Amino acid sequence: MPESARVIVIGAGIVGNSLVYHLARLGWRDILQIDKGPLPNPGGSTGHASNFIFPVDHSREITDLTVDSMRQYKELGVFTESGGFEVARTEERMQELHRRMSSAAAWGIDSEMVSPQQIAERVPFLDPTVLVGGFWTPTVGVVDSQRAGTLMREEALRLGALTVASSVEVTGMDVAGGRIRRVQTTAGPIEADLVVVACGVWSPKLAKMAGASIPLTPAVHQMISVGPVPQFAGTSGEISFPIIRDMDTFCYERQHGGDMEVGSYAHRPILHNAENIPSIDQAKLSPTELPFTEDDFDPQLEQALELMPEVLGNPEVEIRYAINGLLSLTPDGSPILGESPEVAGLWSAAAVWIKEGAGVGRLLAEWMTDGTCEFDAHLSDIARFYPHQRTDAHVKARAGEGFNKTYGIVHPSEQWQSNRNVRLAPMHAEQRASGAEFFEAAGWERPQWYECNASLLGDYPDAVMSREAEWDSRWWSPIINAEHLAMRERAGMVDLSAFAIFDIVGTGSLPAVQRIVVGQMDVEPGRVVYTPVLDERGGIRSDLTIMRLADDHFRVVTGSGTGNIDRKWFRDRMPADGSAVVVDQTSALTTIGLWGPRARDILARLTDHDISHGAFRFGSCQAIEAGALSVLASRISYVGELGWELYVPMEQGARLWQLLGEAGASDGLIPVGNGVYGTTGRLEKGYRAHGAELDTERTLVEAGMMRPKVKTDDFIGREAYLAQREEEPRSVLCSLTVDDHTSADGTRRYMLGGEPILSVDGAPLIDGHGHRAYATSVGSAPSLGKHVLMAYLPPDQAVVGNRLSVLYMQERFPVTVAANDATPLFDPDNERIRR
Repeated sequence: MPESARVIVIGAGIVGNSLVYHLARLGWRDILQIDKGPLPNPGGSTGHASNFIFPVDHSREITDLTVDSMRQYKELGVFTESGGFEVARTEERMQELHRRMSSAAAWGIDSEMVSPQQIAERVPFLDPTVLVGGFWTPTVGVVDSQRAGTLMREEALRLGALTVASSVEVTGMDVAGGRIRRVQTTAGPIEADLVVVACGVWSPKLAKMAGASIPLTPAVHQMISVGPVPQFAGTSGEISFPIIRDMDTFCYERQHGGDMEVGSYAHRPILHNAENIPSIDQAKLSPTELPFTEDDFDPQLEQALELMPEVLGNPEVEIRYAINGLLSLTPDGSPILGESPEVAGLWSAAAVWIKEGAGVGRLLAEWMTDGTCEFDAHLSDIARFYPHQRTDAHVKARAGEGFNKTYGIVHPSEQWQSNRNVRLAPMHAEQRASGAEFFEAAGWERPQWYECNASLLGDYPDAVMSREAEWDSRWWSPIINAEHLAMRERAGMVDLSAFAIFDIVGTGSLPAVQRIVVGQMDVEPGRVVYTPVLDERGGIRSDLTIMRLADDHFRVVTGSGTGNIDRKWFRDRMPADGSAVVVDQTSALTTIGLWGPRARDILARLTDHDISHGAFRFGSCQAIEAGALSVLASRISYVGELGWELYVPMEQGARLWQLLGEAGASDGLIPVGNGVYGTTGRLEKGYRAHGAELDTERTLVEAGMMRPKVKTDDFIGREAYLAQREEEPRSVLCSLTVDDHTSADGTRRYMLGGEPILSVDGAPLIDGHGHRAYATSVGSAPSLGKHVLMAYLPPDQAVVGNRLSVLYMQERFPVTVAANDATPLFDPDNERIRR
């Protein structure tokens, strides 16, 4: 055992092995890998995983990691392609499989819809009469993950980069000055610059040793292996028949040599604590292979018998192996990657499945080396979790709810039901009384629309663009569009309490902020600057607004979903001398948006401050008095209307909400939900959203956000941005409108997002990055009477007036390119904002 290492990787499963391999290939040396178990199978989840890979996911981020992993496994010679079916027993599931076809086309994965007879041709021991249809992906296969890990580890050893210590247990971690310093082990202490926790279900236990958290829970996935199966006699290798995902029963069946494996995600959630996982000495099989609970599995076995009666109904086919295998579940279903926001130098590579393992290893190695990586990883960033989301109660509640959604039909807008009402806006009680339909945003209960506005439907009978299909209208209401139109005509107020807000203060605040953001921050106090934030490669890390409140005081306002990530990005880049620091204000302040042509008249009734256009210009902020309240008013707009964001202390938010409502009653002011703020209002204006149009894989040039000039002060990503400005864009962000919503059965259908954009005759559109075109954001534009899609198109297709199509539920609908830059479709000259 060495006394020190540049980096210690704790874990020798697929993720840990992949990470040391890719670090070594990137030139890292002095890597130490520790695992408390013996090699090659130290007893983690990698050792008992079923190891099959289906590449299609509705998440582009997960699909990219999966496809990259499959590529690596093939290069290592440890991947066997078998093909796979996701089968449907119900029409509802068939609709979901049609949606999977859209995702497959959007991400460029070869798939097709098939009949029960076509399934039975490839899987003759399956009963096609219980099926309605299926989804076939020929590139599905299985990987020998232990062999893959061994090959990767051996390559790192061959390069002279790695020392491996198996059967060595970590007993503690030493932190000083907020940074990891040392790892205590059964073989002695080891100094380290960096430590990576890549030990799956044990990750929370290891993180806790350093005073940090990795919010996941070990959970049981049941699996049995039966055999010998006569139909498999004479086959060679591990697998010869396609893998079956019986989606409606939440089960899978797959050949494993002469046996058949049956696994289930349908049983009750069985959650464990990392501290209570048995030791290697105590475990009968391995620490992550717990005793089988037969009663939980019996219903699924009966359903599997319906599908495969010839195999599972054969009395000579016996259960030869049955486990409650442990895997890692997170509160939102995504991996947990990146440097801990609680302890510097402590990295997480947790909650990763075999199908993403090799891709995650490469991604994290790049991230640790360059500070950024090829794939955008904000959905997996460990910094995304707020304090309440790191609690054991929240993790268990969400993981328990999410377990049965593994094969579930999950709507794009579907809301979590567990552990709600954690973060409430000060006006929450009044919103509830107004019939608010609450959607969750980072724990905040945020109104999506208000039932009290249902009467508006009569005012705009034909303009609300009602949706006939149940799937299209799920988690949606035509009230959203009515609220939108009323705001455009009169005024609306929006609860923006979910904003993440933090201040940069100190004598060094200007150079610190100037170094981080693209926009010019050397402006007069009272200016509001909307600015992107880039990484070193010129990818878009974030977009946010910054108010300069004083010479040494900047206030950053960003979205709730990325608030913690953005705050960590700024905090990590503050000057070492302490001349500027980050101060979180999220729980101290609440924000209310007031917008519409009558917004100035309404606000004027509450203040003696001169809020005329000449005295209070767009893009500025001022402290005003509204009644007895001191309010920071910021004149900007995300909905394309005259108005302000109004900031007050959290305890005064309810009073400001009430004052605005009273002052605006005579002008028809209404409460407006986030369905307008986040979708209809912004799409009419072509405003980009982070995580949809903007991520680290996109550039400002491609997003249509290139400014006429670049500030002379240096900032992160400046050199890359300058180079991008000189190159022809490889893709162009466009706004498209749907020309005809009529489906084959006469129903009007409305896309929800993620659908592929195709040529008129159905050919895929591929940009200069090799990416397929797909809808990044979708929603109604009630003022235009159109349904709007945003999508990156190849430059030769990004022509205003160009006719294309969008694939939705296996039907093509005609669309037209309406804008190929940031020009709004509604009020293109921005007259309404600046009046």
